[in-house]
Amino acid sequence: MVSAPGSAPGAPAVPPCENGPVTDPSPLGRILEAAAHGTFPAPDGSVTFVPQPSPRDAGVLAFTAHAVVFADLDEGDHAALRPLLPPGDLGAPLNPPFLTALAARTGRTVNNIDLLALAGPLPGPPPLELTETADRSHPRIVRALRHRDDVRAWTAAGGTVLIGRGVAGRWETAVEVDPGARGKGLGRQLARTARHLVPDGGPLWAQVAPGNAASVRAFLAAGFTPVGAEALLVVPHG
Repeated sequence: MVSAPGSAPGAPAVPPCENGPVTDPSPLGRILEAAAHGTFPAPDGSVTFVPQPSPRDAGVLAFTAHAVVFADLDEGDHAALRPLLPPGDLGAPLNPPFLTALAARTGRTVNNIDLLALAGPLPGPPPLELTETADRSHPRIVRALRHRDDVRAWTAAGGTVLIGRGVAGRWETAVEVDPGARGKGLGRQLARTARHLVPDGGPLWAQVAPGNAASVRAFLAAGFTPVGAEALLVVPHG
C-alpha cells in the first residue's frame, strides 16, 4: 500500500523547526520537510515509492512502521520488487534481499544502513573556536563531496565538522574527531557546533552508523533526535 505522509501517533517527539524554507519540492523533499516539523508518514506498515529527488540520490528511508523507497523505477521493477515486501514484515525494506534486488534494478550498490537523526538550529556563535578550511583532501571531506553539494568544513583543535546539502537538498552534518582527541567529549561539541552553523534556520540531519556507538552517543548528547534509518544506493566508483 502507498501512503501519503500524515500524523503519526507514537512518532518521535522531534522539536519542530519553525523556520527554514522548503528545500526541495520533490515528493521525498516534502516527506522530509514534514518530518522536520514533527509530522511523519502514518505508521501503517506500508511502503511508499517515490521518484529520486535527483540523479545522485536513491535509497530507502524507514520511519516507524512506514518505509519510503526513493528510486526511479518502471512497472517491471515494481512487479519484481513487490514480492520482497510481504505485508506485515516491517523490516523487509531494509533487509538484504530487498536492498540487493533494488540495487540490481538501479545499477547501484548499497551503502551503510544508518541511523537518521534530526536537530533544530541553535542561535548565537558556536561553542568551539573554528577555522573554515578549503582543504578537500581530508577523508571525511572527500566522502562528503561524493554525497553532498555546497559542502563547507571547519576545523577545531582535534576535529572537523562539516555541513552540506544531501538527500533532497536537506542540510546534513558530519564530524570527525582525531584519534588523539577521542574520549574527551569533542564529538558532542562538534555535533552541537554544527547546529550553530546550519544556514536558513535548519533543520539539520545526521546519518550515523549504528555500530559507531561513540558517534551515536555524541549526536544524542548534542540534541539530535533519532527519527528513522536510511540506506543510500550509490553509483559504484571506477
